[in-house]
This record gives sequence, C-alpha cells and structure tokens, in this order.
Amino acid sequence: MFHIDYKKLRMLKDKIFVFTIAALTFLAILPLFHIILSIFLKGAPVIAERGLPFLTETFSNGGIGPAIVGTIILTITATAIGVPLAFLAGAYAYEFPDSFIGRATKVLLQIMLEFPTILVGTFIAGVVVFPMGTYSALAGALALAIILMPYVAVYTEEAMSEVPKIYKEGGYALGCTRAQVIFKIIVRMAKAGILTGVLIGMAKVAGETAPLLYTAGGLYESYPKSLFEPIGALPLLIYNLVQSPSPEDHRMAWGAALVMLILFLALFVPIRYLLKKDTVKL
Repeated sequence: MFHIDYKKLRMLKDKIFVFTIAALTFLAILPLFHIILSIFLKGAPVIAERGLPFLTETFSNGGIGPAIVGTIILTITATAIGVPLAFLAGAYAYEFPDSFIGRATKVLLQIMLEFPTILVGTFIAGVVVFPMGTYSALAGALALAIILMPYVAVYTEEAMSEVPKIYKEGGYALGCTRAQVIFKIIVRMAKAGILTGVLIGMAKVAGETAPLLYTAGGLYESYPKSLFEPIGALPLLIYNLVQSPSPEDHRMAWGAALVMLILFLALFVPIRYLLKKDTVKL
C-alpha cells in the first residue's frame, strides 16, 4: 500500500517556498542593481578621463561643479524649510488622531505622497517665480520642501505611533506636560524612524527634476551666489544633456549620474548604519 511521508512532504514544501521567495526577491532587486551597475560602468570612465576638473569646472569647461553645488544647496535649503513643518504635522497627527484636523492631516499627507511633482513646480512658479520675475534657488527649494514634507510627516507619525503607550502614560504619571512627553520621551524613542523619513525625503528631492524645470532655471556657467538667483542641479542638468543629440553630452550625463549616485550613497548609507546601531543599543 502506498504510504505518504507527510514530514518529508512538509519539508519539501518549505524548501520550495523558501526558494520561491528568494527567487522573487532577487528578481525584485535585480533592476536596482542593474541601474547602479550601468551607471558605474558608463559614468566611471568619464570621471576617470576628465579627473577633478569634471567636478569643479563650469559646463563650458567640461565640468559640472555648479550643478553639484546647486543640488547640495537646494537639498539643504528644502530640508531646512520642510522638516520642521513636517515634523510638527506628524506630531499633531500622532497626538490628536481622532480630531477632525488630525484625520484631515493624515488624509492630506497620503494624497501629497502621490501628488504629481510637476504640479508643485507650476504652483510655485505661479506664486513665487512670476511675481519675482526670475527663476531662483528659493523657488526651487520651496517646491522641493513641499515634496519632502509628506515623507517626513508620515514617517514621524508612524514612528511615534510604534512607541508603546506605556512610556507615554509613564511620562504623564511622573508629572510631565504634553510637550515634554512628546518631545523628550516619544520623539527620542522614535528618532530612528523619524530620521529615516528625513533621509528618504532628502533622497527624493535630491533627484527631482520636474519641479525644478519651472522654478530653478539652471545655472551651469558660474557658482550660485544667492538664493534669489537661478541655480543649477544635477538631475536638471542630466535631463538637459540626455535630450541633446551629441554623444559627448550623453557621456557627460552618465558621469553626472554617477556623481549624483555617489552623493546619495554617501549620505544615506552611513546615516542608516548609525541609526541601526543606535536602535540596537536602545
């Protein structure tokens, strides 16, 4: 009589399941590795060939220096504008989840996560660029700040919500005020998740192109001197270069893409590693 070994059958099913998950995970991350590898293979020869001048000189001299500085200025300025407002919005949504404003804030933040960024650019163009009569770094930073805010706010609210309520209750039991409980207890325990949202928001805006088309203007022949003047950025420069029919411009675009990737990895990877170590200590 035919006998089924259910133990071996379960083990076989388990192995098939693990193999399937591993294969699907590999397929999911394969495009990312392909993109990174392609940028390195095509961008590294450009940087190696042109050397330091590629990173410091102006566009007419074969460099992308003003675009690098512009990206850094725009990202830092957008972060300085957007993070405090987004943090307060996320903290409010956490503390008053059942209020009308709290619910409306959460819904609005979810909408803003999927909002077309090019519409943000046209909005800022209408309220800042046209009245000023010129493109500017300030207009570009405001557009990027609006894009950054929902990421920081949503991560802030979710990170604070994951803190066990016993710590909040303990703070009140010790006589702490609402502000002390939120900012000295909850925020400190949720800082890893909050900073992750800040990093993701910064990475998002550092690579944005669409809103800068209508706000930044582009400046590649000199370094930016004021927030009220046009400014260049790496994603905007890459966008312009890939539209050119010149193969040399395409090579320059690959080099600029590699620089932008390195800047992103230099920012994201070390901070994520430090946050992970800090979380383990907690």
